[in-house]
Amino acid sequence: MATENASAPATGYVQPDIDVPALTEVLDGEYAGIRDLVRTNLAAYSSVLEEADELGIDAFRERVREIVVGMAATGQTGMGFPPEYGGGGDIGASIAAFETLAFGDLSVLVKTGVQFGLFGGAILHLGTERHHKAYLPDLITGKLMGCFAMTETGHGSNVQALGTVARYDAARREFVITTPDDPARKDYIGNAARHAELAVVFAQLEVAGRPHGVHAFVVPLRVDGAPAPGVRIEDDGRKMGLNGVDNGRIRFDGVRVPREALLNRFADVTPEGVYESAIDDPNRRFFTMLGTLVQGRVSVAGAGINVAKVALAVATKYAVRRRQFETAPDTEEQVLLDYGLHQRRLLPLVARTYALHVAQDVVRTQLHEVFSGTDDDPRARRRLESRAAGLKALGTWHATRVVQECREACGGAGYLAVNRFAALKSDSDVFTTFEGDNHVLLQLVARGLLTDHAGEFEDLDQLGMVRYVTNLAVETVIERTSAHKLLERVRDLLPGGDEWDREAGLLDSEYQLAMVRFREEHMLAGLARRIKRGIDRKQAPGAVFSQVQDHVIALARAHVERLVTEAFVDRVRALPEGGEKAALALLCDLFALSTIEADRAWFMEHGRLTVQRSKAISREVNDLCRKIRPLAVDLVDAWGIPDVMLRAPDLVGRAGTDRV
Repeated sequence: MATENASAPATGYVQPDIDVPALTEVLDGEYAGIRDLVRTNLAAYSSVLEEADELGIDAFRERVREIVVGMAATGQTGMGFPPEYGGGGDIGASIAAFETLAFGDLSVLVKTGVQFGLFGGAILHLGTERHHKAYLPDLITGKLMGCFAMTETGHGSNVQALGTVARYDAARREFVITTPDDPARKDYIGNAARHAELAVVFAQLEVAGRPHGVHAFVVPLRVDGAPAPGVRIEDDGRKMGLNGVDNGRIRFDGVRVPREALLNRFADVTPEGVYESAIDDPNRRFFTMLGTLVQGRVSVAGAGINVAKVALAVATKYAVRRRQFETAPDTEEQVLLDYGLHQRRLLPLVARTYALHVAQDVVRTQLHEVFSGTDDDPRARRRLESRAAGLKALGTWHATRVVQECREACGGAGYLAVNRFAALKSDSDVFTTFEGDNHVLLQLVARGLLTDHAGEFEDLDQLGMVRYVTNLAVETVIERTSAHKLLERVRDLLPGGDEWDREAGLLDSEYQLAMVRFREEHMLAGLARRIKRGIDRKQAPGAVFSQVQDHVIALARAHVERLVTEAFVDRVRALPEGGEKAALALLCDLFALSTIEADRAWFMEHGRLTVQRSKAISREVNDLCRKIRPLAVDLVDAWGIPDVMLRAPDLVGRAGTDRV
């Protein structure tokens, strides 16, 4: 248990007593068993952290493959697959395992995600029994390695415009896969450069000269280790990070695959060349297909949050060991975390990480319910897709911000490769890009907010959304967004002004929730007005959307932060009384108020904060930091990161257990 310090809050405050294992149990939840298995595996393969620096790129790629296959043998990576093929039959457990794996080397994490999440997930969710029987048993063990060939050089986020073509040859009952030009080459494809034998290839399907949109096919990449006939593979070479993953470029020159290679859960082609699908609308079919792959975004969100935990654990432990400057003559130098500025730098990030962890629990549960069939109605699936997109964006941006701030907070020692930050920074940076560019994902979130009440979310592309919204009476949107009647609950002119009961006001979760709800709903109504105004002026829909993109992103951020705040408040309220609940309540308050403080300009511009109230929030954030300071080491220890994974001997010591 951490001890009291010089910057503790005033007398009268009772510091919570945290039972670290009990708090870890709260955080691990129902998946404690699989998380502990992953922690054990991480410790068993901890040498990979040194090997990433010591081995050449070819040797390191082989080592990463060896570790992934070794972990697969423990059952860790197969939890999301059906038991009849050797899996664990638990989607939620598979996400929890992947999240926990992010405590370790991130090349191992990403190669695991490519093999079992993307490649395996595509075959599981887009294929049917014939594909499951043929591929899943060997895929789950790692005996059969594959890749997920969606992204193209010229069509990164715009999947509907992919250039690769799959034409059906009815005479031979085969599909012919072709890369027509350089922009259509598959690029940045994990596992492609060295290890993949098969690829799930996304291509424009043509049957009898008629286009049917993007579909997925199982295509051989290698035969006996050499590229298959008609397949050209290039190595993408060294990247900023993740060099244990063999990313590559792929071109197809008239590659023939049998009719059965089409992953045919949502559409099929008869032997005679008749296209069949139970989903008539091609846009709906496309978005339904992509929706089955949402677990990738959920996985990356959780991984980003756990990367942030590693960085914060190292920086927090360093901050209670490292001393700098005397605060009075003839006294010992003060530890970093006793400085108010250092608390301000780290502790709101700890609070936000806890908040995102809780929000990730919610979206993981939704994913499990949708894919296990317990809540698989269309609206539940749309809610999942939107929430997954938004949390992926905020979670991975958070990781990037946290790693940088923690590196800086550890000074020159944080710049040494041995102390883990170099790997964390270079390996996690791309999280903001893969599984969907974050800005694109937030546009999808905003689109859902504008169109969800009509049930049209999955049917609209970007321009379709603009046209749809402009056909609405904007008053309808505004009326819908005023359902909470928040204007009656949020008052900036508070009785007593600056001295109004701060404990009952700012720390009231209902006040905090009202603020973030008001912000979201005001932004939503304002965005609808701006779009309609642009169209009323006869501007092109594309130009209108371009002009309001800043508003679109701000709305989506506000929406996701509201969801995160609600999730954290609900979790704290549900806990039994005790030290763990008291500590999480402090973190919840710090997260909510620091979120409001970070956007104080908006709240003041829109009349929700007075200057005095804004200053009071800043004082409260400082006070919460002082209250959380003695708990800081316990709070990062509760994440359950194996000591050996912190690998920062200059910062946390060899065992990583220093406590002050």
